[in-house]
Amino acid sequence: MNHPKGKVIEPHVHNAVKREVHYTQEVLLIKSGKVRVDFYLDNQDYLESRVLEQGDVILLMTGGHGFEVLEELEMIEVKQGPYAGDHDKTRFKPKKIQNERTGE
Repeated sequence: MNHPKGKVIEPHVHNAVKREVHYTQEVLLIKSGKVRVDFYLDNQDYLESRVLEQGDVILLMTGGHGFEVLEELEMIEVKQGPYAGDHDKTRFKPKKIQNERTGE
């Protein structure tokens, strides 16, 4: 959002609204360190990778993802609950991760 100087957002509360959520979405805020995020399509095919550093924020909505910590990492993770235990996620072995530099 963008707002001009002087814009006032009136105090408010959020009303109870029944919502139906089918997939977990999560937000990560990188407080310090560096992490590589690998993105996968819903069929578990590798898509691409990105490196996140201090101050970066990412919203993960659909598809698969995995992480490799490149430097000691502190991050905040926010996702809707309740946590569903073993039903919450399906772990998989990546079909193939390409080397970003060589394309192999």
